Amino acid sequence: MKSNEYKETRIKNYALWTVQWLLALLFLWAGGVKLVLPLEMLKGPVALPGLFVRFIGVAETLGAIGLILPWLLRIRPVLTPIAAGGLVIIMTGATVITLIGGGGAFAMFPATVGILAGAVAYSRGRAVSYRIAGSSRNTDPRLHNHLTAA
Repeated sequence: MKSNEYKETRIKNYALWTVQWLLALLFLWAGGVKLVLPLEMLKGPVALPGLFVRFIGVAETLGAIGLILPWLLRIRPVLTPIAAGGLVIIMTGATVITLIGGGGAFAMFPATVGILAGAVAYSRGRAVSYRIAGSSRNTDPRLHNHLTAA
């Protein structure tokens, strides 16, 4: 890999990590609010059932954790793009509900957050597929010798 390509890859990785952390903080806050506040305080222009609001809070909180931990710890990194995809679904619903409630301009925020989550899902999903494809062709001679000796 050329030094320019390596530099571009590092910059993209830093940008993705920045977006992931910002989204994780946003969803951790939003999910926590939905879990902690009384349901009466969570009423909006469109009435949603209380259990559904709590479910969305749990999904947002778990999605926030899923955006960071699997990729950071390198334990099942495939879960990061899955979490980001789930958050895209939540933000699509939030955009639709905001539009139904009459907030045309206010729908830009959940739409933008959903687009950012989609970018994370796409980018990290591509990286995971490269890792999976590369793992089947392990070229480490020590591993090959170990497997053939058995």
